[in-house]
Amino acid sequence: MTEPASTRTLRALELFAPLGPTYERYARLLSLGQDPRWRRFLVSKVEAGPGDRVLDVATGTGAVAAELLRQKGCAVVGVDQSREMLAVARERLPAAVRLVEASAESLPFGDASFDALTFTYLFRYVDDPGATLRELARVVRPGGTVASLEFAVPTGPWGPLWQAYVGAVLPGAGRIVSPGWHEVGRFLGGSIRDFWRRYPLDRQLELWSTAGIGDVRHRRLSLGGAIVIWGRRA
Repeated sequence: MTEPASTRTLRALELFAPLGPTYERYARLLSLGQDPRWRRFLVSKVEAGPGDRVLDVATGTGAVAAELLRQKGCAVVGVDQSREMLAVARERLPAAVRLVEASAESLPFGDASFDALTFTYLFRYVDDPGATLRELARVVRPGGTVASLEFAVPTGPWGPLWQAYVGAVLPGAGRIVSPGWHEVGRFLGGSIRDFWRRYPLDRQLELWSTAGIGDVRHRRLSLGGAIVIWGRRA
C-alpha cells in the first residue's frame, strides 16, 4: 500500500503544480540567471555515457534530464510526484525518456537498476532526508554516481545580502510575475533556512556516508547560494 504523502510533500505539490509551464523561465529569472548554470555543473559531475541508465529524481519539468541527454547521451528515466510538472517534461523531452509519477521515498525500481542518479531541490520536501537518501542509493549500482543540487545559505559577507534577497526581493519579484510565484517567493527563504538549520553541511555529508555513498565531494556555487554534492555508490 502506498504511504500517504506527508504535509511537507503536499505543500510542495500545492505550491509548484500550477507553475509547470512557466517554471524554467522564472526559475532562471528569480535565480538571477544562475539556475541553468547550476544544473550544468550538476550533470558535469555524473559519470555516465551512451548505454548507461541514469535516474533523475524530482525531475520536475525535465531540465536536468535534458541536460543529461545533451552532455552524456545516456538513457534517462525521470521521476516526480507532480503529474503537472511531468506533463510539461513530456512535451519537451524525447519520447525515449521514460517519465514516472512516483515518490523519491519509495522508488518503483529494483536494487542497482541504474548506473547513476541525480536529484534536485528534493530534501527540503521530505520528512526524513537520511531515509530518502538510502532509498535513492539503493537503486544505483555499486560505483555509480549519485549527485544532487540544492539551495544553500551563504556565509561570510554574502550572508546579509542573501537574507535581504530571499526576504524581500524574491517575494516582491514573485508578486510581479503571478500570485503563484509570489507564494513560492514567500516560501523559499524560510524553507531554505529551516533545512540548513536542521541539516548543516557536516550533517548532510554524514547522511551521504551513512547511506552507503563514498568519495563524497561538494562545491558551493554563486557565492554560496547553491551547492552540488556528489559521490559514488559503495
